[in-house]
Amino acid sequence: MRALVLTGPGEAEVRRVPEPQAGPGQVLVDVERVGVCGTDVELFTGEMSYLHTGAASYPLRPGHEWAGTVLATGPGVDRDWVGRRVTGDTMIGCGECARCRAGRHHVCPRRHELGCRDGLPGALAERLAFPAAYLHALPDAVDATLGALVEPGGNALRAVRAAAVAPGERLLVLGTGTIGLLAAMFGRALGARVHLLGEHEPTAELAGGPVWTRQTLPDLAWDAVVDATNAAALPGLAVRLVEPGRTVVYIGLAGAPSLVDTREIVLKDVTAVGILGASAGLAGAITAYAEGDADPRPLVAATVSLEQIVGVLAGERPRDAGPGPKFHVDPRR
Repeated sequence: MRALVLTGPGEAEVRRVPEPQAGPGQVLVDVERVGVCGTDVELFTGEMSYLHTGAASYPLRPGHEWAGTVLATGPGVDRDWVGRRVTGDTMIGCGECARCRAGRHHVCPRRHELGCRDGLPGALAERLAFPAAYLHALPDAVDATLGALVEPGGNALRAVRAAAVAPGERLLVLGTGTIGLLAAMFGRALGARVHLLGEHEPTAELAGGPVWTRQTLPDLAWDAVVDATNAAALPGLAVRLVEPGRTVVYIGLAGAPSLVDTREIVLKDVTAVGILGASAGLAGAITAYAEGDADPRPLVAATVSLEQIVGVLAGERPRDAGPGPKFHVDPRR
C-alpha cells in the first residue's frame, strides 16, 4: 500500500509499504480522510520534542486525525466492527499502569501516540491497523471531513470545558489556528461570548465573532482565557488578561520555554489548566458535530493527495486552497 514516510528533517516521500494486518485486539481500517496538524509539521521539520527525547525517530509514518471504515478484525475483536465508519483516540495507553486503570491513559508513561511516537504507524496511508479498544464509531451525520476533525475537536472541547465559562460570560481565545477556531465554536455552543486574538484576522465566516490583534484588543473583563498558540510570550499574557479568580487554559505549545510569573497566578487566584490530548473530548466532539452544534468543515482549506501533502508540510499552499488553516488528505487519490 501507499504511505507517507518522513525520512529525516525536511524529507518525506510516499512509499510502497507492506499492508498491515489486524493483529490481536486490532482492526484493519480503510482510511478515508486524514488531517494534518502542527505536530505533523514539527515531525517533518525535525523540531518536534519527541525526536530529541527519543520517543520518536526517523523513518516515521505520521497521521493521527483520521476517519475510515473497518475492513477486518483481528483475534479477540467483535466482528460487528466490520463495515462501521470510525475514528480513534491518538493516545494508546499500556492498559496496566495506575494511570491507565484510573482512566488517565492519555498520560500513561508507556503510551503510544498514533503517528507521533515510535511503535504505532500513523494514518497517512491507505490502510491502518488500530487497537479496537480505542475506536469511536461515527454516526451517519458525521461525514469523512468531520470524522477527521474529531481529534482536534476533542482537544478544543476539553479546553473549553476546562475554562468553565457560563452562558453570557466572556471567553478570550488566543490563536486563530484550527484549535483556536474550534474552541471558539464550542464556546459559542455553550453560550459564551467569544472573542479571538490573532496576528492575522481570518474571514468572518471562520471566526464567527470579534477578532482582535494585541494592539486593538479591548479592555474587557475576560472570564476565561484559552491559549491555543505556539507563541512563548502568550502564556504570561493570558494570566495578565484573565479576571481574578478565574481560569486560564493552556493547549498550545511554544517551541521555546514560556515565562509565566507565578506571583500573578497566586495574587490573582487564577486556576491554570494544561490540556494534553483529545481522549476525554472525543465522544463530545462527535455528538456536537452530529447534532449540528458545531460545523468545522469550513476550516478545511483543501483536501489533497498523499503526494501533495509533502509540499504542504514544507509550507506550500495549493493555489485553489480556501482560507481555512486545516489541510486534509484523501489517501485513496
